[in-house]
Amino acid sequence: MNPSPIKRRALFVSYDGSRFFGWQKQADGIATVQSALEAALSELAQEHISVVTAGRTDTGVHATAQVVHFDSAAQRPDQAWVRGVNALLPEGVAVWRVQDVAPEFHARFDACGRRYRYLLQSAPVRSPLLVGRAGWTHYALDMAAMRQAAALLVGEHDFSSFRAAECQAKSPVKTLYRVALCGTPELMAVDFHGNAFLHHMVRNLMGALVYVGCGKLSVDGFAGLLAARSRKLAPPTFMPDGLYLTGIDYPSQFGVATPPPPAWLFPDW
Repeated sequence: MNPSPIKRRALFVSYDGSRFFGWQKQADGIATVQSALEAALSELAQEHISVVTAGRTDTGVHATAQVVHFDSAAQRPDQAWVRGVNALLPEGVAVWRVQDVAPEFHARFDACGRRYRYLLQSAPVRSPLLVGRAGWTHYALDMAAMRQAAALLVGEHDFSSFRAAECQAKSPVKTLYRVALCGTPELMAVDFHGNAFLHHMVRNLMGALVYVGCGKLSVDGFAGLLAARSRKLAPPTFMPDGLYLTGIDYPSQFGVATPPPPAWLFPDW
């Protein structure tokens, strides 16, 4: 009997980042999204499976539409790859779609855009219902000033001022296609859409935008910070709680598309 051909598949995954120590598998065996997903896939396929992700997320960072690919000779219907894997996954992570993809498709290297949404609460007291789901500041925020600062980020820039010290990216130059704020000063969503992001880049941008919103940093000062290309001058990294990976862009020939953020994650007003 001829062995089954190896096929490449893409999985669409969502997870609660507060339940895991980030995406990437660790040598000490701590709970990560990658380790949980690979264990479930390997058990279902009855062979060792490794996954490649579009983008690694840190501890506490969520995803509504993470994309991974994996190779397997196991013959399973799509329903089994979804329901079967979900039955083996721990709470806090779920596969919601699978599709066959071309052998040359690569979840990470073929990604031409990534989308994040940051949910932010501004209130004197943090809502216990939003802990782990939204970032929080006790300062009152000026959304108009924050929008002015956010507009300066659109385009190609050197984002060294918003790059973590441990970032391994070859270049700090990235392109942001869109940065948009919606909602109210008390509860807002900030969308970031770019070709790629540096380590902690969105959280560092949020830290600076909150400084602008509460008056600790002027819009001109924000522009100067971007131009300075120095992390030492920037505000602290903001909390991960409100950060969601909401989509990955791929060239149309691959037929891999992620939907807009779900309505429960703050509808666009």
